[in-house]
Amino acid sequence: MLRNMEASLTARDRVGIQDFVLLDAYTSETAFLDNLKKRFHENLIYTYIGTLLVSVNPYKELDNYSKKQMDTYMGVNFFELPPHIYALADNVFRTMLSEFNNHFILISGESGAGKTEASKKILQYYAVSCPSTRLLNNIRDRLLLSNPVLEAFGNAKTLKNDNSSRFGKYMDIQFDHQGGAVGGHILSYLLEKSRVVHQNHGERNFHIFYQLVDGGEDDLLRWLGLQRNCQHYSYLVQGDCAKVSSINDKSDWRTVRKALSVIEFTESDIEHLFGIIASVLHLGNIKFEADVRGYATLDNNQEMHWVSKLLGIPAQVLQQGLTHRKIEAKTEEVLSPFSVDHAVYARDALAKAIYGRTFNWLVNKVNESLANKDSSRKTVIGLLDIYGFEVFNVNSFEQFCINYCNEKLQQLFIRLTLKSEQEEYEMEGIEWEPVPYFNNKIICDLVEEKYRGIISLLDEECLRPGEATDLTFLEKMEEKIGGHPHFVTHKLADQKTRKTLDRGDFRLLHYAGEVTYCVVGFLDKNNDLLYRNGKEVMRQSKNAIIRHCFPSTEPDSKRRPETVVTQFKSSLVGLTEILMSKEPWYVRCIKPNEAKQPGRFDDVLVRHQVKYLGLMEHLRVRRAGFAYRRKYEIFLQRYKPLCPDTWPNWKGTAAEGVRCLIKHLGYKSNEYKMGRTKIFIRHPRTLFATEDAFQVCKHKLGEMLFCKPICNAEDSTRNLFRVKLLTVTVAATRIQAKYKGYRVKGDYLKQKEAATRIETCWRGLMARKEREKRSWAVKVIKKFIKGFMTRNQPACSENTEYLAYVRQNYLTRLKENLPKTVLEKDSWLTPPPIMQEVSKLLKQIYIRLMVKKYVRGITPQRKAQLLLKLQTSSMFKGKKENYPFSVCRPFLDTRISIEDINIKVLQMILHEQVKYSVPVVKYDRNGFRPRLRQLIFSLEAAYLVEEAKIKQRIDYSFLKGVSVSNLSDNFLILHVTCDDTKKKGDLVLQCDYLFEALTKLCVIANKQNCFKVVQGSIRFDIQPGREGFVDFKSGQESIVYRAKNGHLTVESTRTKSR
Repeated sequence: MLRNMEASLTARDRVGIQDFVLLDAYTSETAFLDNLKKRFHENLIYTYIGTLLVSVNPYKELDNYSKKQMDTYMGVNFFELPPHIYALADNVFRTMLSEFNNHFILISGESGAGKTEASKKILQYYAVSCPSTRLLNNIRDRLLLSNPVLEAFGNAKTLKNDNSSRFGKYMDIQFDHQGGAVGGHILSYLLEKSRVVHQNHGERNFHIFYQLVDGGEDDLLRWLGLQRNCQHYSYLVQGDCAKVSSINDKSDWRTVRKALSVIEFTESDIEHLFGIIASVLHLGNIKFEADVRGYATLDNNQEMHWVSKLLGIPAQVLQQGLTHRKIEAKTEEVLSPFSVDHAVYARDALAKAIYGRTFNWLVNKVNESLANKDSSRKTVIGLLDIYGFEVFNVNSFEQFCINYCNEKLQQLFIRLTLKSEQEEYEMEGIEWEPVPYFNNKIICDLVEEKYRGIISLLDEECLRPGEATDLTFLEKMEEKIGGHPHFVTHKLADQKTRKTLDRGDFRLLHYAGEVTYCVVGFLDKNNDLLYRNGKEVMRQSKNAIIRHCFPSTEPDSKRRPETVVTQFKSSLVGLTEILMSKEPWYVRCIKPNEAKQPGRFDDVLVRHQVKYLGLMEHLRVRRAGFAYRRKYEIFLQRYKPLCPDTWPNWKGTAAEGVRCLIKHLGYKSNEYKMGRTKIFIRHPRTLFATEDAFQVCKHKLGEMLFCKPICNAEDSTRNLFRVKLLTVTVAATRIQAKYKGYRVKGDYLKQKEAATRIETCWRGLMARKEREKRSWAVKVIKKFIKGFMTRNQPACSENTEYLAYVRQNYLTRLKENLPKTVLEKDSWLTPPPIMQEVSKLLKQIYIRLMVKKYVRGITPQRKAQLLLKLQTSSMFKGKKENYPFSVCRPFLDTRISIEDINIKVLQMILHEQVKYSVPVVKYDRNGFRPRLRQLIFSLEAAYLVEEAKIKQRIDYSFLKGVSVSNLSDNFLILHVTCDDTKKKGDLVLQCDYLFEALTKLCVIANKQNCFKVVQGSIRFDIQPGREGFVDFKSGQESIVYRAKNGHLTVESTRTKSR
């Protein structure tokens, strides 16, 4: 191991330097890239910057991840072997055990740089290296298999990566005092929910959709109503690449199914989970069309049927939730129909909410499986696999959030790096020299400052009343932060910069460089609103996961929920607190080329990533003091041949030996510092010169011992003594090893014999306990069977306990399945024979109780409303087609306020007390031309009003009757007594609030028996001696016209009764 410790120093010209801290031109990006490139072409993909690991994706399988390789790095000093992710994982693990504190590994990089693979390699290393028992193996398997599950639901193919993580993941692995993995916990950040409903060209939706369609069993797909063809689903074909050669969806499906069973998902959980995934696909296929009034109507009843079945929601409820929005007007709720665009938005918002909340449920379910039941203190290693800095041709809201996250992590990164450096210097008693570095607090404040930061301005624009748009948000930023040195827009830029910015862009100067963001879509993505009645629809689901994701206990506040960016900011604050409480380690992943080709190194692309990952900044911090540090014992052991006083053996302390050695080598006082346990060397060239001298000295020593001729008796004796000493030392070492092996083998055999005896006794004890349990179980089962056989006989010793069990079981089930409302009284649980009489009595008592509670809860206003509804029911229930649709709509006191009635009209009728008014369309008796009018009911008469003129007054005593058709139209004919030819005849009216108006007329005029529901045609009097007809019939659309026979014809669409 000692020979390997600095082996790369001798091969540095060919394979580069394995630690960038030893790079002489450490401020040069070109030197940095040259070193990285040398190592990449030699398949050396790992390089250190101190304890930070830089990993370059090779885009091919390497043979350095075997079990043998893991064993090589296990328990070895961090710098003794070439850089490797196993070395970092092992060092973190051993530091945690020795210091009994918590650590985390931050893995970052661009999409496709290998972050997910690095995370897997670390998990696999801990799975092999940790102590093994049956319990620990279970936890290990769950930790490993949580990855494919979360990848299936949270990863997708993007333009840059076929398995890109579309969420940030932080995983805690919990260890006991012996180093055994005993539990874990996962936190997820900012799932890209918009991918569910939209993918860019060349990208796919989340993997699980394709895995289910391609790999799902035939019976499962049949039950889910799916076809084995992704092209049939709107949410899967927008990127036009459902099939990808590098992805085997069928194989991945089998892995996910196996993982779900190992992580202890029940069959019911799995059934409900895939039901939700299938329902999202069906939801995406639901199309909307506009009716004659421009409102959205559903086009595909088959897809609606499958969504309704899979989510366990009544189809009518689901349909209403997708085509209407619930609006609260004071104490009443009104359903407002959607336009087609709004309906599509509501459908997509519902799909995103269902998938996003299901993903959170999945993470929580995995956490339950990984939870450690032991309450004793545990140490933790956290793995943070999070998106790196993103710069695309068009950068939107997602890139803004991701880059803000990287700003915060960079701030934390530099702070923790400086802190660890300073602590090491203080521990070694070396004076700390302040390090100049770029403090990105100014950028973090620009984004997150209260009231003035971009996040506050975005939230303010999202939540303010009025017409807020993306451009008004841009204008607000220009007004509030226009003078900030790290912010510029098209309007604020100089002439040269303006050419590179569109009018809807703004540019931020991040720590890693400039990024231009397109403001389009910022407000919509930040709001991510789900209409309130969408949540109410989901709460009626019988799918257990959906019920958990949309709980009835969730506060239904009228206040708008927190915006996406505010939630993300809060989660980042929580993450920062977690990371600040742990010791940091870093893995920076780099993508060598965009084409994913092995052996190809794109200098421009890699330079871009080196800059955006802050690697040069980190190197400057590490090199600001001393480039190289080693413990005295290790340094002296390697370089002692360079000084006659320390070779071959040094008798004093290691620190004194190193001081003697460097004095002999001629180190200048400004080139090194002596700490309490380590030597610190400032410049790499000093170390390289020492290493080169050591290589020369090593060859000379070999020549002295074996090749140099004997010059005199003294030299001969000395050389012979050295050879004999070496031979004796080797022989003594072998004897010592043999003896130790013999002793250890004896101890092992004794322990094995003792363990066998203990195991035998323990197995005997467990077998006896098992026999007692089975004997008891047999007795219980026997008694149960006898009780079942004699259950219909009178109570006796054989069936007493069984009947008691039946009673208790029935009452328990009844308690859990009691009807929730009076309307569900017929859903009473069927009782067993022995409980029929009791059940009947309980049902009566419970129904009385529910009725009593219901009646007590009715307000006077509600009672009046119900009495009106009861009157309507007695008049129209079972008689008129569209009556059922009026039941859920509350009646109002009036549809036209007093202020909207002309003052002249009011003066004429005010003494009669206006009780109700409603807008109507009146059809002329001759020609049937439609006219907009107001119909006003007072205590004495009904008035037909045109602006300031009363067109007709109908005294209630002259009202012979009211006729309506049995179809779904909204026409009514008021029949009046007319003996004088000068008086006007019957009125033909059309009213959108037909049932409300007729019920009010019935109550005000006290004319309960004068309402007629007619089938076919209705005759009416134009004037005495002249009659007209209104013909009613069903058709494809609602239309009113004058027929060739002179009749007024009303066609209405046929509605399905609910």
